[in-house]
Amino acid sequence: MNETPQNGKPQEAAASAPAKARGRRPAPKEAAEAGRIWTGERVTVGEGHPAPPETPSAPPAVVPGDVASKPVAAEGEPHWYVVHAYSGHEEKVRNNLMKRVDSMDMHDRIFEVLVPTEDVIEIKDGQRRHVAKRTFPGYILVNMIMSDESWYVVRNTPGVTSFVGSGNKPVPLQEKEIKSIQKQIKAEAPKVRVEYQVGENVRVIDGPFSDFHGKVDEINADKGKLKVLVNMFGRETPVELDLLQVERLK
Repeated sequence: MNETPQNGKPQEAAASAPAKARGRRPAPKEAAEAGRIWTGERVTVGEGHPAPPETPSAPPAVVPGDVASKPVAAEGEPHWYVVHAYSGHEEKVRNNLMKRVDSMDMHDRIFEVLVPTEDVIEIKDGQRRHVAKRTFPGYILVNMIMSDESWYVVRNTPGVTSFVGSGNKPVPLQEKEIKSIQKQIKAEAPKVRVEYQVGENVRVIDGPFSDFHGKVDEINADKGKLKVLVNMFGRETPVELDLLQVERLK
């Protein structure tokens, strides 16, 4: 025997339930998956939508002759520069510059200051003495990295008048030039400074030909010798003499 519901409408209630189920609004995430509508939720890669495969990028092509492919000279390389200074005050100017390098802490830009000299033997008043002769009077050499700061330190040193260069641009010495100067400075054997000239009249003051007059015919500075044409018995006779054995006729 079938029981009748108390409200008397069993079929109407059963029919309304499926209708409510069909009319239910989908969840936000389901709607996003179905219609691909952004809902404000954060979705990580791989959650429903796999990430597209990465395309490997090709390495940059090297163009022949490109600047990047050529070796570039390192910036800030030290070079030797010639600086014009007051003649006769080269050592004083050098000392002034080194003091400025110390006081302005420029040791990383200015490395060495050189007054080129050579050791010579000078004959004067019958005495042989060693003296340091300046190779380039009125100039000093500076080994430095050229920049606005280092240029200012050198240029404004008391006794410095200018850099040697083209216009206002200092030009460094070539490698062969500075090597030649350094070789001359490091020479061990001193040179004899000869003040006589070929054809000059001299008087012999020492040796068997003392008090003879003669004329300088040849000069051998390396050995410190002179070949003098001495007038003996009415004829000129060549005699080799030391520089200390003659003097100029007054």
